[in-house]
Amino acid sequence: MTELVVNGRTRHVEVEDRTTLAELLRDHLDLTGTHVGCEHGVCGACTVLLDGEPARSCLVLAAQCDGRRVVTVEGWADGDGKLHPLQAAWREAVAFQCGFCTPGFLATAYDLLRERPTPTEAEVRSHLAANLCRCTGYQPIVEGVLRLAGTPIPPPGCER
Repeated sequence: MTELVVNGRTRHVEVEDRTTLAELLRDHLDLTGTHVGCEHGVCGACTVLLDGEPARSCLVLAAQCDGRRVVTVEGWADGDGKLHPLQAAWREAVAFQCGFCTPGFLATAYDLLRERPTPTEAEVRSHLAANLCRCTGYQPIVEGVLRLAGTPIPPPGCER
């Protein structure tokens, strides 16, 4: 039995030893905002926050998450459904098209803004380079991140 806190809620889940965190989230908890693209940790679509740090959920075994905190894109808005400032900035910049890569990019961008509150465009591009998008050409994604440069970034809604 694995016990973890997902989006602020304690969950007890029985999974096989080989079950990944992505599978646990999608198949056992119905949190389908975590997307699985490559299943090799290359594309970044499955990135979630694990104890506040970005993690490729397709590479992490669910059993490794016992006693840990996971935040998926479903946990970003506050309890009233108000978007996280990063989500709102991305909406304003139209930093998504199909949306498949968006959850992973949000977790990665949050990590950057927490570490470096006023990144340059080059720093944003470098930090986000490990995530792949096939729709936007990256410019709107970079603009969405830069809209928040110099603004204190709160943790996702379920972590506030």
